[in-house]
Amino acid sequence: MNHAVMPTYGRTDVQFVRGEGAWLIDEQGERYLDALSGLGVVALGHANSAVADALSAQSQALLHTSNLYRIPLQERLAERLASISGMDNMFFANSGAEACECAIKIARLYGHTKQYTEPTIIVAESAFHGRTMATLTATGNRKVHAGFEPLVPGFLRVPYNDINSIEKIAANNNQVVAVFVEPIQGEGGIQIPDPDYLKGLRAICDANDWFLIIDEVQSGNARTGKYFCYQHSDILPDLVTTAKGLGNGVPIGVCLARGKAASLFQPGNHGSTFGGNPLSCAAANAVLDEFERLDIVNHAASMGTYLLDRFNKALLGDNRVKEIRGKGLMLGIELTSPCPDMTQRAFDQKLLINVTADSVIRLLPPLIINQEEADRIVDTICELIKQS
Repeated sequence: MNHAVMPTYGRTDVQFVRGEGAWLIDEQGERYLDALSGLGVVALGHANSAVADALSAQSQALLHTSNLYRIPLQERLAERLASISGMDNMFFANSGAEACECAIKIARLYGHTKQYTEPTIIVAESAFHGRTMATLTATGNRKVHAGFEPLVPGFLRVPYNDINSIEKIAANNNQVVAVFVEPIQGEGGIQIPDPDYLKGLRAICDANDWFLIIDEVQSGNARTGKYFCYQHSDILPDLVTTAKGLGNGVPIGVCLARGKAASLFQPGNHGSTFGGNPLSCAAANAVLDEFERLDIVNHAASMGTYLLDRFNKALLGDNRVKEIRGKGLMLGIELTSPCPDMTQRAFDQKLLINVTADSVIRLLPPLIINQEEADRIVDTICELIKQS
């Protein structure tokens, strides 16, 4: 390992030198099926030619100007995302954490327009929103908090998928400005809430004049079989954050806003040197073009159903499996006991996965996977579980 790099990751000792669709190839020429897609980032697979061509062309024309000037590719991307999402406008950043930080700032600014001295945001246990100080605090994981106190004030934590706990806060706290949740908790173990959960949150927020903020950093960009996961619930949030799959590996994050949330920021309230620059927006526009050309949203939905059905049939009655959860190509297999070695065991079989929440095998394959690749994922995982 290179000691010049801070040891913030427990890295596997392999170096990938190129990729082909759902596959990564190491320096020895060994091929690995990537069922994690760079933590949900490489939605179109590795080395997508349309994205590569867009990056090549844009890099030869213009990389960066700053947001002191109009950026046509950013404006085009904003119009496309607004049409897809039902939102009004958006701020461009470089990551999911930055997009979530932006949403938190907008919610707090909203509170100050109401003369609140301590604007408060309701967040969920087991959530993950990022590793900046505000998003770290919003994250519901003590391991993420440890060592970074004092945390940022202004957050109230409630159990995920629990409408009653939020209704109790509504009856007793007049400083709340927003509810901030993931439509599916990714790092929390692919936790999928009740079908009416987001509708219930929307109703509470409407009744109390709060913003509903939906973190779609992992679940967005066609991952769950809709462009955004909240679209399964037929609601509109006030703020949406996204990143990961939008750039297919090129850093980009977006905070989308609607209604009152879309009119709060004024010049000087927020900014980003690199956010929404020509290069990242060229990549994201190419991603959207490919999504349309390949009908990625529907493909992710159908392949997700295929994978879920195969896992359910193959693992039926296996007492090592507690639950199998999934929506689109965002799947989790929760085992009855911790499985910290499963990532390495899968790696030894040339399959890339990870384990979250101690006992959940998380699968986030590229959205372009085919049936043969899906079968390989199922067969390998099931065999590893049976060997446990």
